[in-house]
Amino acid sequence: MDSIVDGYIWLLRNNFWMNMLFAILIVFFQRKNPTSTWLWFMVIIFLPGFGFLLYLFLGQDMSKKKIFQLKEEEDRFIRDRVLKQGQKIKEDSYEFLDPKVKEYENIINMHISTSEAYFSEGNKVEFYFSGKEKFDALLKSISNAKRYIYMEYYIVRSDEIGKKIMNKLTEKVKEGVEVKFLYDGMGGRKLARDYFTEFEKAGGEVSVFFPPFLPYISLRINYRNHRKICIFDGEEAYVGGFNIGNEYLGLSKKFGFWRDTHIKIRGNAVAGLQWRFFKDWKFAVNDETAHCNVVLPKMKNEGKAGIQIVSSGPDSKWASIKDGYFNMITNAKERVYIQTPYFIPDDSIYNALKVAGLAGKDIRVMIPSKPDHPFVYWAGLSYIGELLEAGVKFYTYENGFLHSKTFIMDDYVTSIGTANLDIRSFKLNFEVNAFIYDKEVNKKMVEQFDLDLKYCKEITPEVYANRSNIIKLKESFSRLLSPIL
Repeated sequence: MDSIVDGYIWLLRNNFWMNMLFAILIVFFQRKNPTSTWLWFMVIIFLPGFGFLLYLFLGQDMSKKKIFQLKEEEDRFIRDRVLKQGQKIKEDSYEFLDPKVKEYENIINMHISTSEAYFSEGNKVEFYFSGKEKFDALLKSISNAKRYIYMEYYIVRSDEIGKKIMNKLTEKVKEGVEVKFLYDGMGGRKLARDYFTEFEKAGGEVSVFFPPFLPYISLRINYRNHRKICIFDGEEAYVGGFNIGNEYLGLSKKFGFWRDTHIKIRGNAVAGLQWRFFKDWKFAVNDETAHCNVVLPKMKNEGKAGIQIVSSGPDSKWASIKDGYFNMITNAKERVYIQTPYFIPDDSIYNALKVAGLAGKDIRVMIPSKPDHPFVYWAGLSYIGELLEAGVKFYTYENGFLHSKTFIMDDYVTSIGTANLDIRSFKLNFEVNAFIYDKEVNKKMVEQFDLDLKYCKEITPEVYANRSNIIKLKESFSRLLSPIL
């Protein structure tokens, strides 16, 4: 009996020191936000063994530099073009087609410096606020493609709309069109095994961004490719929040109508999305000889919009999209309207919103009324209280599920893309947004925001104060996890 007790005590002692060693290694190797570091430290100490496994799946980035060391290789042509145009703007010698753009040089120059997001003018933007609109337009673009189609998605389903798109792509391959399809290993883990069979037999190319270790099982939670990009013949491109699946057509019983925002761009900004696709494709296939069409001829002006394609991710030195959001909030003169399915701001965004509200600016944030990720949802609600006191207005969308990721600043600047207003989008996911400088685009987005408000309930300070103790408990617990959600 004594030997059993002694053995148990030895095991406890050794587990304690082993967990202490793991925790110290995290503090030493991880140069993270102190809050996040302390949280992981406590998880590992108080959940021996399991805590460290949890960290490996959700929090580790010790191999981050090694993983992405080669990912940001630059194409000389576009790099020179970016730097040259950026220098022109900084030297105040660049003549904008629309003089009002000059008021936002600081945002433009920041994106040039941090994301090499070259600025192009004369673009045309079309909007899609429902899945039916978006998929009808996408299928039409597939049918009209003559030379190549490049598609990149986070989530792909082998359901009705997924099969319809893949059958259409297979037809185009048989017609001699070059088709490349890139999807994320986590988002596509439930795809049927034969989903790409006919497509690949016909000559279509498929690649997976961080493929799962085993079929249907992905052990890598972080570093997801959350981008949604489609390019057709270098002439038009899509970007926004819709993935591929029946739920995005509003066919999910759980969520009902799916409210999202997607855009189609025609003009020189297509080159930014095509270049983004090329770099992601090259990384995924891990082949130095990987080929994509990246050099596009300069197009005639399709419209009036100025656009920058801004991307960020764990391979980026700067959190370019988050910094763009921050710049829009702090530079706004009158208003900032935000739609986001997940609201977990970091300290900089949180303080920027609070200061803007206290300054009397019209700051409105629209979030879903129902969660698709409960911990994320409850954590988001925990941030609202002090912002309400500062004058920020919050609304919950009641007509289905709100998945739109949009920022509207004053009457001119708009951001539409894949990045949520949460820490995961800021640091752990690969994202891409179009920052658009155009009065008409901004006006259209404000009109849609006002239309969505008709289906919303406002979270007033009184409503927030009267929420139940159960909800407060859920919020408090989820808030503790927010740095790692």
